[in-house]
Amino acid sequence: STADIAALRSSQLAGLTTDQVGALSTNQIAALTTAAVSGLTTNQIVALTTGQASALSAAQVLALTTNAIAALETADFAALSTAAVSSLSVNQVKALTTGQVVALTTNEAAALSTAQVAALSTNAIAALETADLSAIKTAAIAALTTAQVAALTTGQVNSLATASVAALSTAGIAVLGTDQVVALTSSQIASLSAAQVAALSSKAIGAIETADLAGLSTADIAALRTAQL
Repeated sequence: STADIAALRSSQLAGLTTDQVGALSTNQIAALTTAAVSGLTTNQIVALTTGQASALSAAQVLALTTNAIAALETADFAALSTAAVSSLSVNQVKALTTGQVVALTTNEAAALSTAQVAALSTNAIAALETADLSAIKTAAIAALTTAQVAALTTGQVNSLATASVAALSTAGIAVLGTDQVVALTSSQIASLSAAQVAALSSKAIGAIETADLAGLSTADIAALRTAQL
C-alpha cells in the first residue's frame, strides 16, 4: 500500500529493482520520504516514468543526489514542476546536463534564482533557448560570470531585453566577442551605459555596426578610451 511505501527507509528503497520502481504509482512516489528518496540510485532514477517524475515534490527533488539529478531523462526533467526546479541546490544545478537545460520551460527559467543561474556551466548557458534566457531575472543576468557571458551564442545575445543588456556587468561587457557585438540590435546598443561602452574592447567597438553607432549617447562617446577610437 501507499502507507507501506511511505514507511520505506532509504536502504530499503535502494534495494528495489528498476522494474519495481517503475511499477510504483504516482501516489506512492509522492508518499516517499525525502530521506528515502535520497537513496535512489541512478538506475532507479532512469527507470522512473514521466508521470512518476512529475509526482516528485520540491522537497523530494532537493533530496536527490547530484548523480541522480544528472540521471533524470530529459522528458522526466521536463515533467518536474516549476517549484521543484526552483528548489534545486547550487550543486544540483551544476550537475544538470545540456539536454535538461534545453528542457527547461520559460516559467522554470524565470523562477531560477541568481545563485542557480550563476551555477550553470558555460555549456548549459549556451544551451538555454532564447525564450528561456529572456525570461531569466535581470538580477541573475547581472550576476553572470565573464565565462558565462563569453559562452552566450549570437542568437542569445540578440534575444536579450534591453534591460538585461543594460544590467550586464562591465566585466561581462569586456569579454564580448566581435560576433556577439555584431548581434546586438540598435536598441541594445543604445541601452549601454557609458561605463559599459568604456569596458568594450577596441575590437568590439570596431565591430559595432554603423547604424548602431548612432544609438550611442554623447556620454557614451565621451567615455571611449583612446585605444577604442
